[in-house]
Amino acid sequence: MNDMQTQNDYNSFLAEIKQQIKSSQIRAINSVNKEMILLYFRIGKNINQKQKELGWGAKVIDNLSHDIKSAFPELGGFSVRNIKLMVQFYREYETIEIGQLPVAQNESVQNRQLLVAQIPWAHNIVLIQKIKDIDLRYWYMQKTLEHGWSRDVLALMVQSQLHKREGKLISNFKNILAPQESDLVQQSFKDPYLFDFLTIAEPFLERELESNLIKHMEKFLIELGSGFAFVGRQYKLEVGDDDFYIDLLFYHLKLRCYVVVELKKGKFKPEYSGQVNFYCSAVDEILAHKEDKPTIGLILCQEKNEIVAEYSLRNMSQPIGISEYELTEVLPKEFESSLPTIEMIENELKQSLNTTEKTDD
Repeated sequence: MNDMQTQNDYNSFLAEIKQQIKSSQIRAINSVNKEMILLYFRIGKNINQKQKELGWGAKVIDNLSHDIKSAFPELGGFSVRNIKLMVQFYREYETIEIGQLPVAQNESVQNRQLLVAQIPWAHNIVLIQKIKDIDLRYWYMQKTLEHGWSRDVLALMVQSQLHKREGKLISNFKNILAPQESDLVQQSFKDPYLFDFLTIAEPFLERELESNLIKHMEKFLIELGSGFAFVGRQYKLEVGDDDFYIDLLFYHLKLRCYVVVELKKGKFKPEYSGQVNFYCSAVDEILAHKEDKPTIGLILCQEKNEIVAEYSLRNMSQPIGISEYELTEVLPKEFESSLPTIEMIENELKQSLNTTEKTDD
């Protein structure tokens, strides 16, 4: 056996060992997290029972925090605030008895027990504080496990109401893709996309929007969702003797395909679908590997007529979705009247200056 073959065999063996180590580390982390969640649940349950049975007041939590810290000075997680959260945590989930894992006979209850125990403590706190609908809370738990969201990303997704936007775009995926693929692709996109992290304001050009998204690529990728890898901006395609430029080109690691993104200012126009259909065909022919899935097109516009959008996709040969984007969140109407006008702000500043001058005198 030559040295090259020996090295290749060793590299393959090393890769396998490294993967085993990573898998073991993940299982260890999950095991520790599960034990901590169960411990916090039991502590919350015990405090709640004592408060009901013996009439103990809130003061007991202060005492517990102090005494546990004294007994286990190296152990964190037992501040007064965190112990109060343990009690709240128990009260939120007492009906599914997380501490009895996995005794529950009902499959739905078992699934919920597992979800709560798999989510990190900080994630659980975000969910019980921000979402009261229990079914919706479990939906976000599943998405957290599926995408590996950090606490901050989870909070962002909850704030932006992802559950109302995921999979809502108009597309021809069902007509173009295999049934087992179309649903997954549909759920990988949103409508609308929220670009409230941008400072751009009307009036602006499409190129300005593109530049600003590039400057905030990390936040842009978070909003696009997991799996998107940025390939290029104004990506050049040579077709025949002509050059064409794609606004933004991505590769989706989970869907295993390229994603062509075209940014449009204003209202959707039917000719946009033909343009993106052409780009997707060209990417399939020029860039895509033979094992890649068909390139997907995503048209982002500020406004669309749903009927016009649906008609525009009927005779397209490539999978294309059409979504709107918003630069800022719309302020609820009930709060609009409470905002100060420019005149009010100017008067307030004048009064403040006058008061300062009198004080100085």
